[in-house]
Amino acid sequence: MSSATEPQIRHIELQLSNGTYMRIVPITSRTFRVRLSESRQFAETPLVRYGIVKGGEDAVEFAISEDGEFVSIATARVMLTVHKRDGSVALRKPNGELLTSNPIPPWSNRTKGFGAEFSLSDDEKLYGLGDVTRDRIEKRGHRFDMWVLNVKSYAPIPFLMSSKGWGLFMNTTSRHSVDIGKTVSDRLRYWGRGSELDYYLFADDSYEGLLDLYTDVTGKPQLLPIWAYGLTFVCNQQANAREMLDDAMQFRREGIPCDLIGLEPGWMEHRYDYSTNKKWHPGRFYMPDWADKSPGTFIAALQRQGFKLSLWLCCDYDLSHHEERLAADQSANVAEVADRDPVIHEDDYEQDSRLQEPTYLDKVTKPNEAWFMHLQKFVDQGVSAFKMDAANQTLEHPDRLWGNGLSDNEMHNLYPLLLGKQMHTGFKEQTGQRSMIYSAGGYVGIQQYAATWAGDTGGGPKPLVSILNHGMTGHVNTSCDMEVFSAPGIHFGFFQPWSQVNSWAYWRHPWLLDKKLLNLFKLYAKLRYRLLPYIYSAAHTAARTGLPIVRSMPLAFPNDTGTDHLVQQYMFGDSLLVGAFTDTIYLPEGEWTDYWTGKRYCGPQQLQYTPPSYAGGPLFVRGGAIIPTWPEMDFVGDKPLDEIGLDVYPDGESEFVLYEDDGNTYQYLEHAVAVTRIRSKADPGKTTIEIAPRAGRYEGMPEGRRFELNVHVSEKPEQVTVNGKRWTEAGHGDAATAAEETWSFDPAGATVRLAVSEDDSGATSATIELI
Repeated sequence: MSSATEPQIRHIELQLSNGTYMRIVPITSRTFRVRLSESRQFAETPLVRYGIVKGGEDAVEFAISEDGEFVSIATARVMLTVHKRDGSVALRKPNGELLTSNPIPPWSNRTKGFGAEFSLSDDEKLYGLGDVTRDRIEKRGHRFDMWVLNVKSYAPIPFLMSSKGWGLFMNTTSRHSVDIGKTVSDRLRYWGRGSELDYYLFADDSYEGLLDLYTDVTGKPQLLPIWAYGLTFVCNQQANAREMLDDAMQFRREGIPCDLIGLEPGWMEHRYDYSTNKKWHPGRFYMPDWADKSPGTFIAALQRQGFKLSLWLCCDYDLSHHEERLAADQSANVAEVADRDPVIHEDDYEQDSRLQEPTYLDKVTKPNEAWFMHLQKFVDQGVSAFKMDAANQTLEHPDRLWGNGLSDNEMHNLYPLLLGKQMHTGFKEQTGQRSMIYSAGGYVGIQQYAATWAGDTGGGPKPLVSILNHGMTGHVNTSCDMEVFSAPGIHFGFFQPWSQVNSWAYWRHPWLLDKKLLNLFKLYAKLRYRLLPYIYSAAHTAARTGLPIVRSMPLAFPNDTGTDHLVQQYMFGDSLLVGAFTDTIYLPEGEWTDYWTGKRYCGPQQLQYTPPSYAGGPLFVRGGAIIPTWPEMDFVGDKPLDEIGLDVYPDGESEFVLYEDDGNTYQYLEHAVAVTRIRSKADPGKTTIEIAPRAGRYEGMPEGRRFELNVHVSEKPEQVTVNGKRWTEAGHGDAATAAEETWSFDPAGATVRLAVSEDDSGATSATIELI
């Protein structure tokens, strides 16, 4: 090899001294893929073969140079040096600064196993791995088994990012273990069996950047339909159609906003029906065959009240047949898996050691039929969402022979991911609408396809840690069953990426709570719906970058040391700090305002906090916050969005970007998005707020727009100007003064209020000055 920049070369390949082949693929200027194989075939992992993970081979410019026993591959942003004989690597910045390296050579043998080790510095911290523990977010000094387990580990994600500016994604679905400085304090080690060594290395100075790079490879988070960010209510599992409709109407009577009503397995004719012949329960949910899509069905009645319907499902279907068909359609090179039989023959079987004779156990799968096909009739009838129970997707099948020829060692982690993928794509292809598929299980790439909830583990502090850990691995749309019988449980339940109340076998209906909790539930439900433009804008950011809606303190404040133990507080979007199940709150550097009381604090400091009686926990607003709000409504779409509130907390310079689209289709991917930039600047004696004109359009966009501002100030201004024109304080000017040209001051809340509207050209373009 010679020193050259050769963009036509897509990868570098070496044969090591032990006969193993090594292939290195620069994925981007900051990402390398490293693989070892006993042959030069380099059969693709299921994650890449099934289109979940990006395998590389794009045109990335890099330079190759040799120095004795080492070869270096340098991009514009990072350099990987490889020992040509043993395959050990070192990842460096362009200036030569070492990020990490292999202290011993990596290994790969399908029989004996695969693995690699990476050096750690004394003060290095590691985050990630998804739902492998609910005790901590920083993983240094611990070991984890990367294996989907019911309750204990619903969604392990083999990705880690380091405080030293590098990340590692282990590209395998095989069961493997990760030891992060537990056995040897200065080493990260991972190992497993049943597949070849395949990993990705990332380099960036920030956690945000590493998440962006990782989700470039494993898929950006899904943007849910906007109504999914409202409230989901799951009925008692014994409910019938009339009781479900009564639940829906009670939400409306109580004035509690809600968008999605869910049914548990009692909706089926045969409870826990795994088959492809599911039917509505003829007694509880009668659906006339001759009019199953008419306006007279219980689904249509639900829709007229502004609700969507969700159905509970369980699955034991062999999903690998359909994935193999898709892979064959997308690639003519099927030789990559020549050592596997992609089709189960009639004489194939599962051997259960408890049986006397070999027995074919899979009585459900139809190899030539996709799983989602049998669900299409329910979608045609109006079903908008599906809840995928953990059920068999988290259970081990050690004797099962899968249709793609894989053993359960490789299929077990993959299965819940394929289930989410096929549910998502099936719904998308049938309707053209965004899917709301929510599942307990998951693995690498689940963020592309499904929302998740924390399974059958309630809504307390442990699920909160799960949500924080998911956020550190690029999985955004996470939740847990809300604990409605306590004020802290309601508080936490509404400050999640998506919120749900699951009655299941119980009676968690809000109107069955005592009066105090009912009022508190109403307060939080209405607050969440007012915050939907803020939440949805954060979801848009997540869909582009992988930065989660719920952000752990180390992710939000990476330069604030000592935040790793803060697992009962987090940032909700850019500007809201939430404490959950705690009376101790840490405020980082800067100005913070207690949302409930308006009291101001200066960080960094730690507080012993007691919320007011009508609230359930700490909620602080970061200085500089610009928070858009909607008017109160019963459901998404209930009212036109020609009025948007803006709560502004001036402090230094800040900006908020409001993202809006049609809320349901994939047109946002074609740039059918309206973007409004709002800036705030606080100078001594003057505060300036700028609202830029909306940029972009989408179908159904309001033609006119009025912004109602609430500016939280320390004292009453002497004057307020809009676009250079001085406005009159309400009650102090000429009676003929237009209402749009007045402002008011609320001394109790220290708030300046005014409203600005778009001009005749449709552009707001307002500059407001408080002097």
